[in-house]
Amino acid sequence: MKKLTYFLISLTSITNILSQNSVIKGKVVDATNNETIPFANVFVEQINSGVASDFDGFYEIENLKPGLYTIKCSFVGYEPVVYAEVIVNPNKPTILDIKLIESSTSLDEVEITASPFQKSEESPVSKRTINATEIYRNPGGNRDISKVITSLPGVASTVSFRNDIIIRGGAPNENRFYLDGIEIPNINHFATQGSSGGPVGMINVNFIREVDLYSGAFPSNRGNALSSVLEFKQIDGNPDRIAKTLTVGSSDFGITLDGPVNNKTTFVFSARRSYLQLLFSAIGLPFLPTYNDFQFKTKTKIDDKNQITFIGLGAIDDFVLNK
Repeated sequence: MKKLTYFLISLTSITNILSQNSVIKGKVVDATNNETIPFANVFVEQINSGVASDFDGFYEIENLKPGLYTIKCSFVGYEPVVYAEVIVNPNKPTILDIKLIESSTSLDEVEITASPFQKSEESPVSKRTINATEIYRNPGGNRDISKVITSLPGVASTVSFRNDIIIRGGAPNENRFYLDGIEIPNINHFATQGSSGGPVGMINVNFIREVDLYSGAFPSNRGNALSSVLEFKQIDGNPDRIAKTLTVGSSDFGITLDGPVNNKTTFVFSARRSYLQLLFSAIGLPFLPTYNDFQFKTKTKIDDKNQITFIGLGAIDDFVLNK
């Protein structure tokens, strides 16, 4: 009888977990001046339903089952925007802040068909946008952004165990990397002098909202690039409660935390450590590579139009001889 009771309790718990729904919420603002846009239409394609943003620009779509959704947002006088494959997790709100660009011309009714991939109208040939879902699904990518980039058309790489990015015949050190608009010299562990590549990427994919790859026609403020520009855009912390994500990869394990500090400040923090050195030691290889990395982001809202953000990225790499 005790075994049957325990089984029923466990089954009830599993059923509750699987039936839990979540929400998508955020704020609709003007992309130019961060002015809130009230009464904007936010529509979810999969459930054929949506909501309107309130007077302060906030919106919330409830009772969504875990999965992938396509979100459309439109407002009179602004260009409509489509977010494909927005991830909704159980028991964790998905934060999606929407920025609308003011339309300079008045057009007739336009029918919009969503695509699973994001496209840019400014430079469709030289710019490619990769969202987090594409990184997760990439075969052989192993949740490594650098490996996913090397699999794109027009991008070449060197030997298989390095993430050197070669675009249009340029050297790997001719690429420029920007994390939320701040230039960083390298995105890989164990990088060699004169190169930006390495065997393992140091940017945690749990931090990434999307990546823009420019292989030509660089933005005016990124003019020092010779081969390509990669813009990494990070997520913001959950303003409601603290959430954690544990990950185990083929060579490392890590933890990601995000949540509120107070009613104006949110944070995201992650740390990873390799366990590859343990495997190398067990099979008797002569060298034991060890790498660690951490990443954080805090955002503090000053007023309705201004905010201050601090970001950090660091890594510690080490080689030890197997004695």
